Amino acid sequence: MKTNHKQDELIKAFKSLLKEERFGSQGDIVTALQHDGFENINQSKVSRMLSKFGAVRTRNAKHEMVYCLPAEMGVPNTSSPLKNLVIDLDHNDSLIVIRTSPGAAQLIARLLDSIGKAEGILGTIAGDDTIFIAPAKVTDIDKALNTIKELFNVNL
Repeated sequence: MKTNHKQDELIKAFKSLLKEERFGSQGDIVTALQHDGFENINQSKVSRMLSKFGAVRTRNAKHEMVYCLPAEMGVPNTSSPLKNLVIDLDHNDSLIVIRTSPGAAQLIARLLDSIGKAEGILGTIAGDDTIFIAPAKVTDIDKALNTIKELFNVNL
């Protein structure tokens, strides 16, 4: 029971640090957690936690590349910073390509995957700043395009 409590405290501290949007490296996160009293934390544990919680590197308000946690996965609202991460949207009648700010593609792709087939999206593949989107049906690619345009306020 004590281990779970310590683990819960570590997760809470980890998430709190990432919300500050000021840590650009895993080493910085390790150091901050050690400073907060988690002596047994190391880079590989931080790496696993970043992956587990879907953290991505993106630019903060100061335009620094930092780790941050995705917001609750849902439709971004008009003030959402997610809307600002989509730079370009294009397609070739069978595949959709989104260009994002550096480090943001995985976060955006995860959101699109959560929307799924009901909105015309079969699946995504994300790199650092590019996402390939397979429409649920090639014949209905416009449905997926319209969903993406509405989500991210993109005009072609």
